[in-house]
Amino acid sequence: MDTDQRLREAAEKLALTLAQGGMQKTTARVMTALLYTRQESMTAADLCEQLSISSGAVSTAVKQLIPLGLIERVPAPGSRRDHYRFRQGAWASLMSQQNAMLATMRDAAQEGLDAAGDDGIAGRRLHEMKDFYAYMTEQLIPLIDSWRERYAAQHAHASR
Repeated sequence: MDTDQRLREAAEKLALTLAQGGMQKTTARVMTALLYTRQESMTAADLCEQLSISSGAVSTAVKQLIPLGLIERVPAPGSRRDHYRFRQGAWASLMSQQNAMLATMRDAAQEGLDAAGDDGIAGRRLHEMKDFYAYMTEQLIPLIDSWRERYAAQHAHASR
């Protein structure tokens, strides 16, 4: 089996895992195709051909992946078509977006505490929820920053 075929199979396996985790299957396939390709970028037509999906399906996936910061539209000199690539730093950006969800969950717990009060069964559960999400929010930001610094340092040494 050649390298391209192995990469396509690995991409499909990851796409299936992502779909099982809640991502739309076609969106997951487009994302992993861009992640695993050995090309710098791919056009919508490239994605349609490789994945055997419609241009509408590619368009829908792209509209979901760009705002998440996982892929980006890139210029291609001499080409009139849009080109897409997996975005550098995508994983840290994706995790950074989780901060908003963590804060929302923390705030929801506080709203519940405001309604239910601190005493009783609901209060105990909501305190645990609030404390958990407050802790996760507090820890995630420095963790992502630390990873970015580490990656930048490792990448700087690798390019010398």
